[in-house]
Amino acid sequence: MAKSKLLRMDNIGIVVESLDDVIAFFSEIGLTLQGRAMVEGEWAGRVTGVGSQRVEVAMMVTPDGNSRLELSRFLEPATVSDHRSAPVNSLGYLRVMFAVEDIDELVGRLVKQGAQLVGEVVQYENSYRLCYVRGAEGILVGLAEELKKK
Repeated sequence: MAKSKLLRMDNIGIVVESLDDVIAFFSEIGLTLQGRAMVEGEWAGRVTGVGSQRVEVAMMVTPDGNSRLELSRFLEPATVSDHRSAPVNSLGYLRVMFAVEDIDELVGRLVKQGAQLVGEVVQYENSYRLCYVRGAEGILVGLAEELKKK
């Protein structure tokens, strides 16, 4: 029997309260809205284990087309917990990291839109400049600018 093989990472899911606010935040970073739909029905609950559910979903894609964020707003059932303000060293906490150009310019734009720099922009050796930002709804996002080799 042949062993199955991993093909790719399809997407990362984030549950949100306001799709519009979070779509605007990730659009500012540079992702594009690929589509928006309602997911409901008995089959959906069988996949997630949540049971009967109604979820509005928006799929966003990176400029290279290789990575996606699935944003979900649960209408039924209601969300049961909120981890958005948890620090980065919390078990099971997720953040998404994006490779960007001109980290300072992007952070400036995001801060003007209400995002908060978590710590500071730091340089890792001669490789990267990195930072974490809390954006719409407190979602934690990492930004990494690769430094040009001289």
